[in-house]
Amino acid sequence: MIVSTKGRYALRVMVHFATRGGDRYIPLKEIAEAEGISQKYLESIMTTLSKAGFVDAVHGKGGGYRLNRTPGEYTVGSILKLTEGSLAAVSCTTQGPAACSRSSCCQTKPMWEKLDKMIDEFFEGITLENLLEEM
Repeated sequence: MIVSTKGRYALRVMVHFATRGGDRYIPLKEIAEAEGISQKYLESIMTTLSKAGFVDAVHGKGGGYRLNRTPGEYTVGSILKLTEGSLAAVSCTTQGPAACSRSSCCQTKPMWEKLDKMIDEFFEGITLENLLEEM
């Protein structure tokens, strides 16, 4: 499993919102400058986060983005799964038996499934609030 820049940037942006807190909408340009992320690339990330209901968006003058829940209600796992689609270490554990002709007799598949479970539990056990506490 390699987390893409989209996943890493989405997580950074969500932490940015969590540290700023409050009801203020933060303009896209401000976020892009503070995080050193291209505004164009950030637009696609914010669209994903907004459509999934992770952030509220207001367009126009005075608009921007903000969290719509407390930092403790967002897990790192939920953010990464949204942007990455899956956190699986190997494709055969997410794409089912059709992904591999040896799925039914693979002696290593249980190990990969166990790793997937460990990764999921690890990331689902960390909230934005936890990350703020560690800063």
